[in-house]
Amino acid sequence: MNLRKAAFSAKYLTGASAAGLATSLLALLVAPAFMPDSYSWVTHTTSESAAQGVEFAWIARLGFVWFGIAVVLLCIMTWRIWNPVARTAHASFGMLLVVVAVFSHRPWESGIPFSQTEDLLHSIAATGMGFAFATGVVVVMVSRRNTSGYLRILDALALVASVAIPLAMMNLPEYTGLFQRGMFLIAYVWYGMEIVRLPRRGD
Repeated sequence: MNLRKAAFSAKYLTGASAAGLATSLLALLVAPAFMPDSYSWVTHTTSESAAQGVEFAWIARLGFVWFGIAVVLLCIMTWRIWNPVARTAHASFGMLLVVVAVFSHRPWESGIPFSQTEDLLHSIAATGMGFAFATGVVVVMVSRRNTSGYLRILDALALVASVAIPLAMMNLPEYTGLFQRGMFLIAYVWYGMEIVRLPRRGD
């Protein structure tokens, strides 16, 4: 009976994690459509679509929150698969996603009042997210055993993106939004593959 309950709970958590990831992706995809005409998804980031004083900013904020919840649930599900360092890093990534939703970026349009402290906290959390994701991916990649080639390629791609894309954003600011969305997409795919693989590993 306990095994049945455990199996049911595992299936529920896996489904909740997948639903959270899908809901988050949808929210971040549609958020730019509700932004003012001055917003460009190529130039402006997802954080700016959730900025202070912006109407409908709650859509992108909801996307951050659901992404964070999905990752934390995945960390719970992988307690026998990922080692403690990997779980801590990815759980930190998930929790920091919630933080960036709570403390919003400054608006891209001038003349709109905003809190510099809130913007600073957002930036610190966003930077921490990058380090947490890169660390988590590296540790999982090193600890993998008997995995297929495409997973190792995805690991490497995620790691390279977490380093190269921020550099590209600094050097080509006119494409900041495009680069950042590419990085988010890779993260979605990486976590999505981990969710899909859970039933196959029997955990």
